[in-house]
Order: sequence, then C-alpha cells, then structure tokens
Amino acid sequence: MNKGLAASALALSVIIAGCAQSERVGENVNANVALAVANANSAEQAQPGPDNTEITVREENGVRTETRIFRDPNSRIEKVVVTTDSSGRKTARVYSRTGEVKELPENKVADALSATGDALADAAGFVVDKSKEAAGAVKEGASTAAEKTAEGAKTIGEKTVEGAKTVGEKTATGAKKVGEKAVEGTKKAGKAVKEAVTP
Repeated sequence: MNKGLAASALALSVIIAGCAQSERVGENVNANVALAVANANSAEQAQPGPDNTEITVREENGVRTETRIFRDPNSRIEKVVVTTDSSGRKTARVYSRTGEVKELPENKVADALSATGDALADAAGFVVDKSKEAAGAVKEGASTAAEKTAEGAKTIGEKTVEGAKTVGEKTATGAKKVGEKAVEGTKKAGKAVKEAVTP
C-alpha cells in the first residue's frame, strides 16, 4: 500500500510539474508576441526621397520620427529629422555636413521631407561656403580659358597652313614666270648671236 501511495504521489508531482512548465511556456509565448508587436511598431521603413535622399520612418511609443539622409557628399545638408509627437506637433532639425544642428522654422517644417538640400540649409540659416563657389568659378574660368586657347591655336594653325600654301603657290608661280623669262631671254640672246655671226 505504501508503494501504491508513493507511486500516486510521484505521478501527481509529475502532473503538477508539467502544468507549471506549461504555464511558463505560455508566459514566454505571450512575452515573445508582445516583443514582436513592439518591434513591428518601431521597425524602420526606408524609401527613396527627392534630391537623391532616403527617408526612414520609425514609430515608437506614439512618436513618429522621419529621417531624411542626403546621399550627395557635396550637399550642404547631411540629414533632416522630422519628429511628430503624440499630440501631432511637428518639429524638424537640420544637420549640416560640418556637424552643426539647427531647428527648422515652424513655417518650413512641412517642406522638410521634399525641399532641396540648399533650400533647407538656407531656411535653417546655414551660411553658404563661399570658398566652394569661388573654386567652382575658378575651375569654370580655367576650363573656358583652356577651350579658348585651344580654339585660338587651331585658328592660328589653320591660318599658318593657309598662308604657307599661298606663299608656296605664289613662289611657284613667280619661279615659273622667272624661268619662262630666262628661257625667252636666252632665245633672244641666241638669235642675236646667230644673226651677228651669220653674214
């Protein structure tokens, strides 16, 4: 009888342990589902934007964050971050390539995800780097000067060839006339000598 009670007690403890484990599995499943939902709600979704940019959207705890990254390394702006809080109020921060961060004026926030990088930089109050503009102007001027020099050299070369051709033609014509006159003069001289020798 003691053996039967011991076996029953053992069976009962196995059943209780199985139920407890089942509850933990259920709790883990619930925790995993909650985590997956939270991750799905905060997952970033990237999409291409205007002016060679990429826009990433993230929602977490009722706050929507839209980040627009400018891919062009020559852009004055690195990124713009638009934040919409749970009440629906939007703000935008503009990040320059030099590391400066400025708030976009409230009347320009609506354009933060569509305006050009230069328009956003101007709206945020970033100063234009005049050295880049000057370097661009010098490069353009040098290119134009090189083109003009090449064009001038080509024209001079063409004129030189044309002039040499004309001089060559004139020289040939002059030499031909001199040669004809010399032959004519020799004939006259020969005729005069013949007449003088013949009685």
